[in-house]
Amino acid sequence: MCSMAYVSFMCGSILKEGLKTAEMDQLFYEIEMPLVYSLFTMEETGIRVERDRLKEYGDRLKIRIKETEQKIYEQTGENFNINSPKQLGEILFEKMKLPGGKKNKTGYSTAADVLEKLAPDYPVIEQILDYRQLTKLNSTYADGLAAYIGSDERIHGTFNQTITATGRISSTEPNLQNIPIRMELGREIRKVFVPQEGCVFVDADYSQIELRVLAHMSGDERLIGAYQQAEDIHAITASEVFHVPLTEVTSLQRRNAKAVNFGIVYGISSFGLSEGLSITRKEATEYIEKYFETYPGVKLFLDKLVADAKKPGMQSACLEGADQSLN
Repeated sequence: MCSMAYVSFMCGSILKEGLKTAEMDQLFYEIEMPLVYSLFTMEETGIRVERDRLKEYGDRLKIRIKETEQKIYEQTGENFNINSPKQLGEILFEKMKLPGGKKNKTGYSTAADVLEKLAPDYPVIEQILDYRQLTKLNSTYADGLAAYIGSDERIHGTFNQTITATGRISSTEPNLQNIPIRMELGREIRKVFVPQEGCVFVDADYSQIELRVLAHMSGDERLIGAYQQAEDIHAITASEVFHVPLTEVTSLQRRNAKAVNFGIVYGISSFGLSEGLSITRKEATEYIEKYFETYPGVKLFLDKLVADAKKPGMQSACLEGADQSLN
């Protein structure tokens, strides 16, 4: 610890000069440093957890895990280690002769993307995926969170401000920013977090900030108009992409359209979208093409970004920036 403090002290003047050169000194002094005190207060205060409710939740999880385990054994006709990819692969693709088996050096792949493609046609696969979710909930949250509860019945996690590539705050020991919400049993874990007497939890988030920035920068009239009229962007995209009236858009269609909306911002490919939504490459390509038909200004804007990046002057600037960061 002493050597780390010494190195930081000796680097001080060099880093200060670097901040000025990069014109980031105002960001450092007016935003990042004041934030340190807020994060310290958050860590010191912690979040209150009902220990007994967490234990009860874990007990229910263990019962569900046992039940699911038995169903898998009944459907496969054999008791085996479900957590062993090698044993699971042999049962599914050799004994049960399920399609789609891909063998590698250690055996058949039983990764989620492989099994999810089989789940609609084979109930045992659905049970295996449920089993994995349940065991993860148990180890990560039911048992995992219990280990972090202090004598004051609170969890005092760590918040990191310089780790994520996107600039967001990350949470570790434990990760309190990744509490499940999609699975019903996963959502229940949130009930163990309770505010102190006389207080309430407040949830605040940017509303589709990336898409709003995209609407502004691309100047796409349809996208801007949708936001000005406070319309549901994901529902509108779903309506256009899936050729259904806006009032008949399903929650699944909206969720898929949301993946397209945010994927486009980060240059998602038809392959990436097909993998993410478990659809064919052709369907994914059609989704993306229909998106650009709906928002042509976005397509022009993204194409221009790529064209500008290929210009000699831009390439030199990028290479120069890369050299400076490496040095």
